[in-house]
Amino acid sequence: MEQQIVRSSCRGCHGVCQVMVHLEDGRVTKITGDPSSPTSRGYLCPKGAAAPDLLYHPDRVLYPLERVGERGENKWKRISWDEAIDRMVEKFSRVKAESGAEYLAVAQGTGRPYTEFTGRFAHAFGTPNFVSPGHVCYLPRVIASSITMGGLPVCDIYGFGGTYPEAIMIWGCNITESGAADGMCGGMLARAIKNARKVIVVDPRRIKPAESADHWLQLRPGSEGALALAMINVIIAEDLVDHEFIERYTHGFRRLATHVSGFTPEWAEPITGIDAQKIRAASRDYASASSACLQWGNGVDMSVCSFQTARSLLILRAITGNIDRPGGDVFWVPPQGLRSKSPLTNPEQTGAQFLTDEQRARMIGAGRFPFGPGTHPPTFWNSVVTGDPYRVRALWIIGSNPLLTQTSSLLIERALKDHMEFTVVSDFFLTPTAQLADLVLPAATWLEQDDVVNFHKIWCVLARKKVAQQGEARDDRDVILELARRLNLREAFPWRNWKAYLGWLLENTGLSFEEFCDKSILLGNMRYRKYETEGFRTPTGKIELYSTIMESRGAFPLPVYRESPLSVSIDTGLAEKYPLIMMSGTKIRHFFHSELRQMESLRRANPDPVVELHPQTAEARGVRDGDWVWVESPTARVRMRAKLFDGIAPGVVNAQHAWWFPEEDPPEHGWKRSSVNLLFGNSVFDPESGSEPLKSYLCEISRID
Repeated sequence: MEQQIVRSSCRGCHGVCQVMVHLEDGRVTKITGDPSSPTSRGYLCPKGAAAPDLLYHPDRVLYPLERVGERGENKWKRISWDEAIDRMVEKFSRVKAESGAEYLAVAQGTGRPYTEFTGRFAHAFGTPNFVSPGHVCYLPRVIASSITMGGLPVCDIYGFGGTYPEAIMIWGCNITESGAADGMCGGMLARAIKNARKVIVVDPRRIKPAESADHWLQLRPGSEGALALAMINVIIAEDLVDHEFIERYTHGFRRLATHVSGFTPEWAEPITGIDAQKIRAASRDYASASSACLQWGNGVDMSVCSFQTARSLLILRAITGNIDRPGGDVFWVPPQGLRSKSPLTNPEQTGAQFLTDEQRARMIGAGRFPFGPGTHPPTFWNSVVTGDPYRVRALWIIGSNPLLTQTSSLLIERALKDHMEFTVVSDFFLTPTAQLADLVLPAATWLEQDDVVNFHKIWCVLARKKVAQQGEARDDRDVILELARRLNLREAFPWRNWKAYLGWLLENTGLSFEEFCDKSILLGNMRYRKYETEGFRTPTGKIELYSTIMESRGAFPLPVYRESPLSVSIDTGLAEKYPLIMMSGTKIRHFFHSELRQMESLRRANPDPVVELHPQTAEARGVRDGDWVWVESPTARVRMRAKLFDGIAPGVVNAQHAWWFPEEDPPEHGWKRSSVNLLFGNSVFDPESGSEPLKSYLCEISRID
């Protein structure tokens, strides 16, 4: 028996961890963490360990499939890749010729390898309708960072400057449990927490770091913006600011100080549910540390105040001087010579430069959310059903299962089933969404890809080596390259094939792809305090506490707090019938959104859709641990299993998202029974980013007899 170990990088979630792929006679047998990796130090979560089960799963789509029955009948025929590409070229070209490029939309799921090409393809084709979940995931923080300080600050937990964070504040982020996100490894954050002198956790749930934290600020879901403003107030009022940094490198401090003078901890206490003195104590410990970083997460993104909250958290970092200094929040330096494919360092990678102003103006929902990332998904799906302002005719969904992962799911079902002329889905399985497609393309797993991996991490680039091939599964980007050539989009996609693209990325490093794989990683040479010579990429050249960009677009230039109209704190009459605050979208350790529920090893650990509730909340409703319950909102109700958890406040519940049952009969696989996204309407949004209040909705729970 021939045994082999290949170093690679996992993509079970966000592509941070380096791994060892074990093969026997060419077959992948297991995945283990790479102890020599500077990005992950041997860490591996259950999703990464289950990669061989995904690779060899008997239900995977391994060949292009064309629908032969009615949509939703689960009747397909296998076709060749040439036939599949022919269908797409013919349909996309006809739609463009007859109606205009904007009548094609490209939709993608969470950040995956395809991300470097999906938006680029859409914009090169000429359509402004690029649909992603970015409005509720990551991009409100990225865009707020860009306009405030010209880049995305990241926790300096690796200690490149010889200093680790003395204080760490974790805000709406649980990667120590879920694995990784935004280029950060949960295992590495856990190591940094152990070494920190002060740890502050801001989360409605008692996540693991909160168990030993110096401060656990258990705020009411949706009130994050109020807490952030109160902390700014304390730090300014008690003169805990970094005066030299503020004077030299920020814009608008005096106006900020006047603006926040009324946002005291006493003002925030009834809003957040946190004692004013606890707010003061945590603020002092954060501001007094010699180095402090703020590890934020998806919890910041999902509210009607997400953009303003992100601005407030950026300001917290700035007024304490914790920007781009060792142990603070830094701007990564990429490896020398590497062509970056991240929009964080190379905005043109999105391909947006290929759009004209007229095409941008034709984007569905154009101008509705001035700092929103592209086409707003709820607005898009509503337009497909209503035809307002027009109805897109063709859609390519790549790595996304919107019936399970987006709000107003029944509207999306109508859009796909009754109104879309031609839908293509690229995925691993025939998901409930794929069942409504006209063409399904088999996507390659990360074990079936060659790649130069640097989309989120920036400070390093990892090698991913193809070690397997199942059926005719193809890397989504390879498919995009071929389709782009056939559509004559050569300016945007000049590379003759995927291998040529990888060579182009590495060209200035002097390494071939094979040589790069032998090294397994390239590191940037980290430099701190780059602002001293380079300034900040903003109109003033400084960190804009008072945002000139927001002011120019008619938005309030200083951070504010905004309460959701759907809140138990606002008397709309709904709270009497739905008195509980429902959180959702909390990441699950064993699944990645709607993915991986087919994997037996993962499903055993989390077999049923779970809703967490406090024992007092349960007792008042006659609910016991393990009971099946109805979770009901003003929109719908779904069936979940109750899990009693005293680490969540009475009156708050946490419902797992994106549940479906692949083991049940197609085409629906029982998705309408327990999908929390059925509970959300789509009428309340963040006016800046278009975000939705997915962590502060109204609901009620009742026992199923």
